[in-house]
Amino acid sequence: AGISVLRKDLIPDMTWTSRLLTSVVAATCLALSPVSPAAADSFPGSAPLPTDFQPEGIAAGTGTTFYVGSLRDGDIYRGDLRTGEGALLVDVTGRAAVGLEVDRSRHMLFVAGGALGTAYVYDTRTGATLAALNLTDAAATFVNDVAVTRDAAYFTDSFSPMIYRVPLLAGGSFGPVEAITVTGPAGGPTPGFGLNGIEATPDGSVLLVNHSDRGILATVDPGTGASRLVQLTGGALVPGTPDGLVLRGHTTWVVQNAAGTIVKVRLSPDLALRGGGRDHQQRGVRVPDHSCDLRQPSRRCERQVRPRLPAAPGTGSAAWDGVRGHRRQGVLSSTEDAVGPA
Repeated sequence: AGISVLRKDLIPDMTWTSRLLTSVVAATCLALSPVSPAAADSFPGSAPLPTDFQPEGIAAGTGTTFYVGSLRDGDIYRGDLRTGEGALLVDVTGRAAVGLEVDRSRHMLFVAGGALGTAYVYDTRTGATLAALNLTDAAATFVNDVAVTRDAAYFTDSFSPMIYRVPLLAGGSFGPVEAITVTGPAGGPTPGFGLNGIEATPDGSVLLVNHSDRGILATVDPGTGASRLVQLTGGALVPGTPDGLVLRGHTTWVVQNAAGTIVKVRLSPDLALRGGGRDHQQRGVRVPDHSCDLRQPSRRCERQVRPRLPAAPGTGSAAWDGVRGHRRQGVLSSTEDAVGPA
């Protein structure tokens, strides 16, 4: 297993800073980079991971540092995108690592703990465990993804309509876990995966989530849990596939895992992303020109995304998961995995 790196020029109509996407099951890669072709070419094409690694979440740290988590045991690998070299930062057992996000100002790596109902916080410099948080005692749970704001970390639960809020206190401590029950279109029971990817506005006043089973985007009020559907025009998301999510201003990208695509959605200006416009209907326009099939890329897709997609042995397909990143110019990359289709 390893990560692969490739370059994508900035799409002209949006301001993009690098984000990291991670694969669930197949050897896949994507890189978005606003740097020059010469600078992008200085990055190696791939970076190996330990042979017993089951990569899932990936996050960017400072500079060209990246972090990859293992579903199998919760290990965290830290590497350098420029050199392709790295080593285990966190070597543990009995844990899991799903979605990741780096808080660079606090030197913290937040990790969703999957079916264990937990979350972990590690020191990005030393790998020391700063916190092991029990988010829920529910028998059926899957803590999937995390978004970090100035004052809290928010974790989605894919097996119940819950978002768990962990307050971030002064001195690097954490407040009691607060369970937020999501109501409305993104709430209620679901037979499979429900809440999945999560993002937050810069001020933390609105959360943006996707719902895997229903194939929807929705905003969530973190104070009440009330969700509102983002009405899409120009096409729909594929139910059962929405997974990773990234938000930049009024543009969001949705990773559709089993469909092997990434969908760009332009959100309407009256979308309630900064506390205003809550009385308006929320709308988003799916942009077909930027919806690329990562399993069988067309020439157009190759021009936009430039994917190199070595298929997982015996699968011939690529599936995608979470999105995590940082606000600096650089390279967007994904982990590589070869454990078979989801």
